Amino acid sequence: MFRTVAPSHPAYPRFVRASAWYDLVVTAGFATPWTYRLLHSALSRFGEAIGAGGLPALDPIQTLYANLMGSVVVVWALLRLLRPLPAHGLYDGVARTLFALWQAYALAHGAPYWLWMFLGAEVAFGVVQLVPWRLVRGGVSAPSSAGA
Repeated sequence: MFRTVAPSHPAYPRFVRASAWYDLVVTAGFATPWTYRLLHSALSRFGEAIGAGGLPALDPIQTLYANLMGSVVVVWALLRLLRPLPAHGLYDGVARTLFALWQAYALAHGAPYWLWMFLGAEVAFGVVQLVPWRLVRGGVSAPSSAGA
């Protein structure tokens, strides 16, 4: 049976850190044009090897958006690794909900089916980080040092 812990529980920051490590490993390759070129090639070869097809040819705009996403997610992951606060888990869970929606949209419109692996990870980390907040009454409050 699935047992949740409150965001204030000492185990919750471990969930926040685990999701940050996952993001760092999965998205670091998107952060620069050079690493994205290598990752794009590897994902295309993987898709062809399993019969899902390759990715569309690289173009400057696709590379730009991949680099923007990769850069932001890497910075966000580093923040959560260094400061795995409960509020960071909440916001990450919301972001994962959005990512999962857009991945589902892409899958519904012909994206390679290997994207299901990433969708599964987004949903799993989203659930682990969001469900504990259902136990919290009153939402998120600012830390007492926020005004200092």
